[in-house]
Amino acid sequence: MQHSINLEQDQSIINTAAKELAERRASGTTGDLLAEALRPKHFEQAFAVQQAIAKVLMATQNNPIAGWKCLLPTADKTVVAPIYQQDIYHQTPDCPLYPSTKGLARVEPELAFEIGVDFPPRMTPYTEAEIDAALGKTRLALELIKSRYHTPSEATHFDALADGLVNQGLWLGPELELSDDIDTGHFDLSVNIVDNDALQKNAIHPNGFPKAGLYWLVNFLSAQGIGLTQGQYVITGSYAGVLDLPLNQPCQFRYGDLGQFTLQFIAKQIGNL
Repeated sequence: MQHSINLEQDQSIINTAAKELAERRASGTTGDLLAEALRPKHFEQAFAVQQAIAKVLMATQNNPIAGWKCLLPTADKTVVAPIYQQDIYHQTPDCPLYPSTKGLARVEPELAFEIGVDFPPRMTPYTEAEIDAALGKTRLALELIKSRYHTPSEATHFDALADGLVNQGLWLGPELELSDDIDTGHFDLSVNIVDNDALQKNAIHPNGFPKAGLYWLVNFLSAQGIGLTQGQYVITGSYAGVLDLPLNQPCQFRYGDLGQFTLQFIAKQIGNL
């Protein structure tokens, strides 16, 4: 990491920022950017706020981390954020979420990798072969998108990172039967909605190979003293950016030859803590 800081000196600031963002997440509300003194200025601060939010949600909502989102890091950005148990939906016909300001569901098409056995922190890195051997199911999935800021376009990457990188949850779809001849790097995505033109996109994974971010995440978290546990899911990047879709209408998704599913999005009520 480029910055070296004493996080203990910042703990009061980190906890105050985390309490505010955790309350917004739990209630589905948004607010201004945090007060300048509370805004993270670099990765270590933002990640510390993120982890403090997880502690608040566990203590107040009994809502533990049950998954992660990630991408391969670049020189400019490190993409890593937790996903919480109460915000993960397993093949439900209705997918609850907080709508956008335009009253739409905002989602990103992804693949989700199940952690089949625990990956406790350790001194030596996990190899790709070890990780592959320890994975469970791979599922078609949708990341559910919402920022806790009124104007997310004004947030820095570190503001967004502290808040969980606009994640509000994860919908897990049918299992994908992986084999050596299946290309998971790209597919033709179609979304069919009753009385609407079909949405069609050439879906391409941002890292080319969807497991690339997973391999990185296992060892990044291990280096932070954080383990991945059996039953958690990891998503590694959107194939088609953010899709804005209507509420209360069946949407049929087809991920090329990888599979398909149908669901409808329903609005969660804002303000329930």
